[in-house]
Order: sequence, then structure tokens, then C-alpha cells
Amino acid sequence: MAMFRLQGSKVLAVEMTGDAVKAKNGAMVAYDGQMAFKKMSGGGEGIRGMVTRRLTGESMEVMEVKGHGTCYFADRASEINLVRLNGEKLYVEASNLLATDPGLRTGTTFTGLRGATQGNGLFTTTVEGVGQAAITSDGPAIVLRVSAGMPLQVDPGAYVAHTGNLQQHFQTGVSWRTVMGEGSGESFQIRFEGEGLVYVQPSERNTIGGQL
Repeated sequence: MAMFRLQGSKVLAVEMTGDAVKAKNGAMVAYDGQMAFKKMSGGGEGIRGMVTRRLTGESMEVMEVKGHGTCYFADRASEINLVRLNGEKLYVEASNLLATDPGLRTGTTFTGLRGATQGNGLFTTTVEGVGQAAITSDGPAIVLRVSAGMPLQVDPGAYVAHTGNLQQHFQTGVSWRTVMGEGSGESFQIRFEGEGLVYVQPSERNTIGGQL
């Protein structure tokens, strides 16, 4: 099985002994040993996956890397976070998914109004199974726990991923910036309820909600 480890905080090293991993297309920065690279259509799910992603607007360019040795991946000097899955499902923005174990399955799911983040549509990428996934964030991500009776509000532009039994709702409300007199503050938030973990980055994408 491929072994994932971080080389610093911005480079993922994957040790392979004849197995393969899926990674963001073009994310390889170096390798030693013998490696083969193959671009995969539809996020690695063939024609069906490609059609689904075109219809949903969830863009995900993936390559398969197979061989013996160590391959190094990075994406625009972003911070990298390792997530170990034991049968549960990871929901992650396609642009933040760097690499996955070969045994993990990727797909697309409807997320409702959370998808109002500009350019990401109403859908998000899912990863499930047993193994590790590497996700990126603009700056060091924080992992926030959501528990019963303790909901979490997140800026749509700062959301990266989540796991667990969580329900999410897109809601309006008075933001901190609005209170401080800055009219361009975020009027929309994602509310998470249930039990699980949410990955949040210390940087915001441009969002429709943040421009209103």
C-alpha cells in the first residue's frame, strides 16, 4: 500500500512499491525511482464520472501515478493536511483535493445552497473508503469539532472539507464585519449541525454571499 507522509507542511511524499495513487493533475514536483503518469478523465471515474462532473460543474482533473519509489506532490505552496478514512466519507471542495489512496472512491454529491461559493456550483466532491487523502488549504487549516447542541457557523469562502454525520444549511445573518460598519462583510454562512469535523482555512475565496 502507498505510504503518505508530509515533507514539511507544503509537500506530500508518497512511497510506492508497485501500487498507484490518484493525484491532482500536474501536482507532481519531483520523484525518484520508476514512475508512470496517466491522465484520467472524469476525476478517474470514466465516462460516467466525466458526464456527471460536467453537469454539476464540479471540476476535478486527476492523474494516476504508479511505480516504485517516492513521488512528491505540491500545489502552489498550499498547506497540506492528511485525512485518514476508516470507511467514512469525506466531503471536500474539488480544488482542495490533492491526492488519494488507490482504494478510496471519489464521487460527486449535491450540497444545496452551500455551493454558492463562486465557481464551485451546487455540488462537492466526496471521498470514501479506507485509506488516506491529502487536502490543501490556503494557510494552515484548523479542524473544528461539531457536536450535538453545539452547531458551527463557517464562512463559505473559508470552508475546505468535512467528515462525520453533519447536516449543513446555508443561512443569512449579520456578520462581524457588518457589526463593525464594513458593509462588504459576509451576509451568508454555512451552519453545521450533528457530529463531525470541519476543516477551515485562514483565507477566503471570493463568494457570492460575501459580495452582497
